[in-house]
Amino acid sequence: MATAEPEKAELKIVNDATCTFCGCVCDDIQLTVDGHKITKAKKACVLGTSWFLNHEIEDRAPCFIKGQPASVEAGIKEAARILYEARYPLIYGLSDTTVESQRVAVSIADWIGSNLDTTTSVCHGPSGMAFQSAGESTCSLGEVKNRADMVMFWGSNPAESHPRHFTKYSLMPKGMYVPNGRKDRTCVMVDVRKTKSAKAADIFIQIKPRKDFEALWTLRALANDIELDPEQVERETGNPLSLWQDLMDRMKACKYGVIFFGMGLTMTRGKHANSEGILSLTRDMNRHTRFACKPNRGHGNVTGADNVVTWRTGYPFGVNLGRGYPRFNPGEYTASDVLARGEADAAMIIASDPMANFSQPAREHLKTIPYVALDPKETPTTKHAAVSFTVATYGINVPGTVYRMDDVPIPLRTAFDSPLPSDLKILQGIEKEVLALRSAAFAS
Repeated sequence: MATAEPEKAELKIVNDATCTFCGCVCDDIQLTVDGHKITKAKKACVLGTSWFLNHEIEDRAPCFIKGQPASVEAGIKEAARILYEARYPLIYGLSDTTVESQRVAVSIADWIGSNLDTTTSVCHGPSGMAFQSAGESTCSLGEVKNRADMVMFWGSNPAESHPRHFTKYSLMPKGMYVPNGRKDRTCVMVDVRKTKSAKAADIFIQIKPRKDFEALWTLRALANDIELDPEQVERETGNPLSLWQDLMDRMKACKYGVIFFGMGLTMTRGKHANSEGILSLTRDMNRHTRFACKPNRGHGNVTGADNVVTWRTGYPFGVNLGRGYPRFNPGEYTASDVLARGEADAAMIIASDPMANFSQPAREHLKTIPYVALDPKETPTTKHAAVSFTVATYGINVPGTVYRMDDVPIPLRTAFDSPLPSDLKILQGIEKEVLALRSAAFAS
């Protein structure tokens, strides 16, 4: 007698899911979920599709102490002890977790008098410094979609880093004041090499490597009708003055312009001076027409990390809370520098992998100190941690809030639950234990 086949689990459809792979934070994804596996990610780009379809819950213990499986409760107590007893602790990461978790991490940093730093310090940190001196003429991506008739990209390659940037926000979509979409827009790319993004440009300007500052100040001079030496301009920027003058004429003639800039600008010679130059150029352009400027942020919630740390301390990254009040000094309080100088005696790494990308001196020192690591995956950083927690993935297993690259908060919708704890739960537990240790110390 034939036996009946077991019924297949019903497929689950999640509408308006949010992709947290990059700073675009696209929130219109339709996920098809089969049990604990995402089988389709409609509307997602190639990077987002890989992010969703390759997601698997790690078959690992939720907590390890000195490499051995342990209970989450024991791990929380040990993590709190390590951080509380440290004289110069460091908390670093925060870019790939929710705003709710970031808030708790900042609270822990405050209770223990820690250095607090985000991954911004190794990507758009120079922009964070420049915002304080030059200000920011800003806008939302919705404004870009509906208004911008001139879109510029400087030191940025969205075709590879943010694949839906062109189609969803900046070049292709039809907007209220640009009803014909791409036909109503002029696209300008400025870079030191011809990237894949250059194919989408109406105008591509290849400048000399490490000469972004000179190019930006050439445009600033032209925006202010200052005469320049043609030979010097071409020698410094690699392009004739006539080309820069033509670009400036186009910029002045547009109705709504926006400049997106990336790490090709912030992490080359000049760094924060480059960021200050592009922000100042945008300010200059607002005497002629409407112009805005935005950094093209990478990690899913790195913008949220900057926002939360700024809410709580007044500064976006590289903050020291050791004196009971916040002090900001990139180069002194930023994680890679604190570790490279051998100053930190304990650390907590949240949703980041410095063992894979920091300098050799920083990695070597991190190996010598006790530190806590929270990550959904096993990484070089979790392998060397005194206490490591395997946590659920935000945006797929954990709800919450993230910030898009234009500082707009976006809610997360989960695809399915995870048996692993969220980093929010772990951080709340560590904060509770730290407060208990403080109370015990004061009572005695």
